[in-house]
Amino acid sequence: MIKRPFISSPLILLLILALVTFWLDHMTRPPEYVQDENLNLNPDYIVEELSGFRMDYEHQIQRKFTAHKLFHFLDSEVTQLEQVSFTNADPKNPLMRLYANRAEVINKGEDVYLTGNVTAVRGTDEDNSNITLVTDFLHLIPKENLVKTDQPVTISRFDTTIKATGLEFDNRVGMIQLLSSVRAVNTK
Repeated sequence: MIKRPFISSPLILLLILALVTFWLDHMTRPPEYVQDENLNLNPDYIVEELSGFRMDYEHQIQRKFTAHKLFHFLDSEVTQLEQVSFTNADPKNPLMRLYANRAEVINKGEDVYLTGNVTAVRGTDEDNSNITLVTDFLHLIPKENLVKTDQPVTISRFDTTIKATGLEFDNRVGMIQLLSSVRAVNTK
């Protein structure tokens, strides 16, 4: 007489059905949210060859910028720009142009940090009295028309070259305050 395992066949079938159910449940479940701190290290979008324009119609102030690349980061209010230039045209003040290798824009443009080969020119190219400033770091506060740094700076105007460490420049009144280690050379 041959004994057949009648109870074990349905039990094996039930076990396979249960395993398949658990596997399908696991595969179709949405991934759990994991707080990934590396998420902020990768930009959520990149824009190349861009320019922007902002106009204050009440005061007739024009602000323009161009950049080779823009990086925007997820969950932060930081935007980074490469090969950037800013232009501020105000009818009450001389033209202000800034160039830098990198810029970091924070608080929706209220603070701009320029780094790497930073050059600022106050006045037009045709203007003989324009002021040129060269440094490695500048902090711009556009609403207040202020430029600040605690790094070494070189300022040139006419035949005079001034070197200092640290600077505060108010473009509204055209006043430059040099903070320390000031040396001036007149080549005339």
